[in-house]
Amino acid sequence: MHDNNWVDRNEYPFEDHYLDLEMGRMHFVDEGKGRPIVMVHGTPEWSFGYRNLIKGLSKNFRCIACDHIGFGLSDKPADWSYLPEAHAKNLNDLIESLNLEDLTLIVHDYGGPIGLSYAINHPENIHSLVLMNTWMWSLKNDSHFLGTQLFGGAVGRFLYEQMSFSARVLLPSAMSNQSKLTRAIHQQYLKPWRTAEERHGTWVFARELIGSSDWYDSLWQKRACIQNITALILWGMKDFAFRKIELKKIKTMFHYETVQTFENTGHFVSEELGNNLIPIVDYFLEEV
Repeated sequence: MHDNNWVDRNEYPFEDHYLDLEMGRMHFVDEGKGRPIVMVHGTPEWSFGYRNLIKGLSKNFRCIACDHIGFGLSDKPADWSYLPEAHAKNLNDLIESLNLEDLTLIVHDYGGPIGLSYAINHPENIHSLVLMNTWMWSLKNDSHFLGTQLFGGAVGRFLYEQMSFSARVLLPSAMSNQSKLTRAIHQQYLKPWRTAEERHGTWVFARELIGSSDWYDSLWQKRACIQNITALILWGMKDFAFRKIELKKIKTMFHYETVQTFENTGHFVSEELGNNLIPIVDYFLEEV
């Protein structure tokens, strides 16, 4: 396992915790006290993307943010599946190991299906949900996502593993205000993956946008399990991946939802909005 000396501890001043799993060590942050909030990241991210929310919300809540295996400060084994369903099991194991009860889930991007699968299987343990630019249904027959199938082949694998395409190219291009992604901040998204082998998990996520469609569909078919959970939906409207039509579909999942859209924000809502997101989420959590 590499050293973590590259982590900017001014931006990310948190104690490192690890859960030993069968395939490796899973890194997570555990800050503050109070009702637990579990933050689930997407790609090419890690818990660093939630740093501002952790700093702000940990004054009143217990904030847990994991790094999926293959991401951030977690191990990056060469012989693991990296399927989103397997990541969901790891999240379940983390929540159980910490004995978290009455929790709020904050999910973004791939964190949606990974985190919401826990909510579907344990709705009685979910206090509320916060969703940012994500999904939870099959993309197989959606023409908007058909082009992503190219990333599942040899060319896509080369781009993701050899060229770090996900963190180097997709991350900045998916931000509406690229000035928010300074060189120093961008480095924090590049340095977790320093070799082609370590980037394998990012490629699997690209492949499994379509490849895990049956699993996503199984979650969608059980969405009634979470329809009565109070949800806050925060949506960047300049996201080229998850657009107004995906927002509309997300809204149909809940009977009790609050929606706030951000017209000049792209896919990475928490990175672009930074501290501006804290009072919005804090107010929701205090009121719900």
